[in-house]
Amino acid sequence: MSKYIDQIKKLVELQGIDTEMIKLKDRLVEAPKHLEELQAALDNIEDQVSHVKERLELLNHQKKKLSQDIEDDSNKIKKSKNKLMMVNNTKEYHAMMREMDNLEKLNRFREDEMTNLIEDIQVHQEKMEDLSTQRESLNDELAISQSTLDSEMAKINKRIKALEKNREKACATVPMPILSRYNFIKDRLHNPVIVSVKRGVCTGCYISIPPQSFIEIQKGEQILSCPNCQRLIYWEEHYNANQDEKAET
Repeated sequence: MSKYIDQIKKLVELQGIDTEMIKLKDRLVEAPKHLEELQAALDNIEDQVSHVKERLELLNHQKKKLSQDIEDDSNKIKKSKNKLMMVNNTKEYHAMMREMDNLEKLNRFREDEMTNLIEDIQVHQEKMEDLSTQRESLNDELAISQSTLDSEMAKINKRIKALEKNREKACATVPMPILSRYNFIKDRLHNPVIVSVKRGVCTGCYISIPPQSFIEIQKGEQILSCPNCQRLIYWEEHYNANQDEKAET
């Protein structure tokens, strides 16, 4: 029985190492994802900044052209008013008045357009300021996250290397046939590999152990596998009793 329990303890210890390694390796995969999300958000902001910048350049170009058109037509109106004083006949007078009236109407329309343009420019400038603030915030967060991630990754990799050495030592204490069974199951099933049987139920798949298998496991003569999930199993009472004896000594 003692040899059987000793093997169980060694496998449980090995599994503890493997469990921690799995969690750490999962973290190596998951940790950079936040950084990737921040970078994606920053890239999106940069795209928006580029779009707003192009729009602002277009609006300012339109504003400049419109301003020039208003100024040119205003000058034409002034010249027309000066010429109006020298008109000698009614026909020419009315023609110049119509021209002036059309120019004034066109300028009023342009001034309304200019008002809308200025409002649109203001909206885009505010949008650019907001995007710039978001970009600065994301850049700061990205820099901090990168630094934190680098530190965390270094610690995780250091811990994994230590666990790999511990695993080699643990494996050396487990008989090769049992270790081979353990590794075979580990490569094909989700953790855990070795589980207890509690009240006749496998705590790996939570399916009741057949009566004959349960009788065999209670004998504590060899490490068996769950008929349902194929994990290595041991009777909880054996393990707990051994732990209690160890505590008493």
